[in-house]
Formats: sequence, C-alpha cells, structure tokens
Amino acid sequence: MSNCSTCPSGSTCTKDKESCGIVNNPLNHIKNVIGIMSGKGGVGKSTVTTLFAKELAKKGYKVGIMDADITGPSIPRLMGVSGQMATGDGTNIIPVTSKEGIKIISLNLLLQDESQPVVWRGSIISSAVKQFWEEVLWGELDYLLIDMPPGTGDVALTVMQSTPINGIVMVSVPQDMVSMIVAKAVNMTKKLNVPVIGVVENMSYIICPGCETKISFHEESGAHDFLKEMGLTLLGELPMTKGFARMTTGQECEDSAKLFAPITDKILEEISKL
Repeated sequence: MSNCSTCPSGSTCTKDKESCGIVNNPLNHIKNVIGIMSGKGGVGKSTVTTLFAKELAKKGYKVGIMDADITGPSIPRLMGVSGQMATGDGTNIIPVTSKEGIKIISLNLLLQDESQPVVWRGSIISSAVKQFWEEVLWGELDYLLIDMPPGTGDVALTVMQSTPINGIVMVSVPQDMVSMIVAKAVNMTKKLNVPVIGVVENMSYIICPGCETKISFHEESGAHDFLKEMGLTLLGELPMTKGFARMTTGQECEDSAKLFAPITDKILEEISKL
C-alpha cells in the first residue's frame, strides 16, 4: 500500500492520499527519485544516467539505478557489471552493486544470457518496472535514478504514475527532428505534473584534435531558442569523444567524468529548487 511517510515526494505531492496507487516497500527509504528521459533512442540517455550516478557517488551520496529500458537495457555494460546476476532473499530482489557502491537493477541482471530477446507486450513490461520499484531491496538511498526507455509509451507512463518521481532530466541531441520529439516528451511530463529539471544536450560538438577548436553541430542560438520556448533549463552540453564511446565496454574515462562534473552540480542546484 502507499505510505506517505516513506515516499520521496511525500512533502510535495498533490495526489489524493486515499487514491494514490504508489506502493512503497517499507524496507526502502529513498530521498529522491529522478527519471532520465529522452524523446527518442540513441541520444545517450543511459550514458548520462551512468555519468550522473558515478558523480553523485563521488560526492558521497548513496545511489541506485533502475534500468527501466526493459527491451534495451544497457546500464549493466555501462556500469561494468555485465555478466553479474541479481539475487533474491525469498521476498525481495537484491540488486547488483558496482565497484562505486551504486546499486543496480536491470532485466539483463536477471537473465542468464544478455542477448536473450524480451518479447513482451507493453503491459508485462510495465509490470516489470513496477516490480523493480516495489520488490527490489534498495535500502537507504539519497538518489534513485530511473533510466527510462525512449518515447512517451507505457513504461514512461508507469514510471510517472507508479513511482514517486521528483523530476525528469531530459537528454537530447542538436537536431530539429529531435527537438520536436523532446517537445512531445516535455508536454507529457506537464500533463502528469512531473517537473522537468532541465536538458542535457549530448553530441553537441567536437574538439578538433589538431587545433582544439570547438566545432558545434548546430546554430547555438536556434537550440537555445527552443529551450526558451519550452521553458527549459540547459543543464550542460557534452561533446562527441572516444572516451564516451569506450564507456560501452565498462571502461573508466576521466575526461568524460570531468566534462560531466559541472552538469551534475547544475542538476543538483535545480533539484534543490523543486
């Protein structure tokens, strides 16, 4: 049943307490639930989730990642826990813990073979996401990051309605088509009264290896006009680098971490305003 005393959004929630459908595990005490969302796939949403989680852990926060991208789970590889298995205690699911101390649950951590396809209908996928919230033993967390699937379908709706989500970090790339799709995702959050913390623009530019000139892939004024029109905060821009590409193998990349550190500070600043 719902329990307002253990709900991360309890102090700011506007839902009718009697009709609230959020079920909280009494063994879990999670202070903040942050969704990482994108309008479409392939923009680096899981990479942003991974970098954000690691930066939070460096700051001393207790962090967890729920990989809600059920049919395309990439968090285990990015976090360097691919091949490990989540366990159970008969009642709860015990998440895998990374070397940074970050607790992680993903469907790939429940499968013997990570290449096994998930041929499920939307309702079953949504049920799995609810289980990740209700049955995983997260314990004490300062931040639970939910890596959401792309788009505005069943799972995004389930996350926003069935978890006490505090806000959304939107991930985009500098393309007109993507901006339109991001707008759809932002409008979805508005309808569900979920705050958008801001936008991380990925693949925004490259640095010339010869002269170190910054080369943007878009007209900055146009991109910033879109953010202003939507009332969105630009949390930061990330370049295309070999370091980000190496993250898919679970490798550490100091340059990527340095690039994301100020973005983490900006996200935390915006969260404090919610």
